[in-house]
Amino acid sequence: MDASKYLTVSDLNYYLGQKFKQDPYLRKVYLQGEISNFRLRRNAHQYFSLKDEKAKIDCIMFRSSFEKIKFKPEEGMKVYVSGYVNIYEAGGAMNFVVQTMEPAGLGALYEQLRQLQEKLAKEGLFDQAHKKPLPHFPDRIAVVTSPSGAVVHDIMITANRRFPHAEIDIFPAVVQGDKAADSLVSAMQQIEANQDRYDVMIIGRGGGSLEDLWPFNEEKVVRQVYAMSIPVISSVGHETDTTLCDLVADQRAATPTAAAEYATPNLPEELANLNQLASRLLAAMQNAIRVRRQYLDRIANSVVLREPTRLYDQQSQKLDLLKNRLSRVIDNELKQSRASYKLALQKLIGNSPEKRVASYLEKRAYLSKMLTDQMQHYLADKRNDYEKAKQRLADISPQKTLDRGFAYTTDEHDRMIASSSDLSQGMKLILHFKDGEAEVVVNEIRRNQDGRREK
Repeated sequence: MDASKYLTVSDLNYYLGQKFKQDPYLRKVYLQGEISNFRLRRNAHQYFSLKDEKAKIDCIMFRSSFEKIKFKPEEGMKVYVSGYVNIYEAGGAMNFVVQTMEPAGLGALYEQLRQLQEKLAKEGLFDQAHKKPLPHFPDRIAVVTSPSGAVVHDIMITANRRFPHAEIDIFPAVVQGDKAADSLVSAMQQIEANQDRYDVMIIGRGGGSLEDLWPFNEEKVVRQVYAMSIPVISSVGHETDTTLCDLVADQRAATPTAAAEYATPNLPEELANLNQLASRLLAAMQNAIRVRRQYLDRIANSVVLREPTRLYDQQSQKLDLLKNRLSRVIDNELKQSRASYKLALQKLIGNSPEKRVASYLEKRAYLSKMLTDQMQHYLADKRNDYEKAKQRLADISPQKTLDRGFAYTTDEHDRMIASSSDLSQGMKLILHFKDGEAEVVVNEIRRNQDGRREK
């Protein structure tokens, strides 16, 4: 018999476990069913079954996941769960590991609550920067809740016991049902209209299911809590319940009693603190008086008060010394000033304005005579140059040439004729003489070429 083809039980269970883990459809499974065989195990893993009309599966929910759910599972409750299928290799049993759980029928409410919470969080309604501090000694407290519930009784008893001075005004409101949200908003608006009368507001109700507490998750209620001018303490449900009113309020209390404790100081403790502060103040005053008395005694026994003249003896000596020093300084300054004055006077006499004016007048007369001489020499030189230029111009003047019997020729348009090449037969010419002009006509042109005359 070939034993190698036979698997061990642990191998088979391991193989099945790996199959479940690697199957993409079993890594994340969403189930709905009815809780069966449930018995709450505190601070431990929870074991139960999920069933429907035809089948049942064993489930385990580890402690870390169970502590995150917001409700208390009960036998027979219909729920939505998510998780994965697992094989317990040691026992060979298949079970379903539950990671999340929600009550069936409340899933839409939870989703609505989640979306509204994200929306308001983005607007900053839950930021700590908007939280207002609670008054330490409130005169009047406004309470918004059902007038017939235990919340009013707990708040009244606790506040009167801790701080009887505070007056408590109840603003009745419906805290459950379809009309609850409008009733809560109306009550808070009445308080806001009289905000100067109240120091703090408490809003709350007792515990209940998500549907029961839903009015405190309504957007209009949450925004009205945020808009309140006075600090708000929220006490909705039990310690494990959390509503949006709790998140937006300036202080969240787990119970109505805790809300009253947040709103009021403990009078016996405050009186004890006052007595302690009074004792400390008295001790501090006595110590200050003792220190000042010792300081006064030291002053009274000082040498200055017993012999006051000693206070200014040294100052008198110092004053005499300074007076002598000042006299010497003044004498030295006067001597130096007199010497400076004499020196300045001598310089002034040596630089008398009258002498300097006379010197400048002589210098001006001398310079004026030199300027006149220079101008006369300059004008004589220019006249001489003018006569020479005039003579040279006369020597080369065309009129001189005409006076010697020469003439020059122009055409009838007064253009100069300088060459026979400018002539044409029958052309009219004008001969210019020194004493007149003559008009002629060209009948014949003879040109010289290479020194020979042409006919």
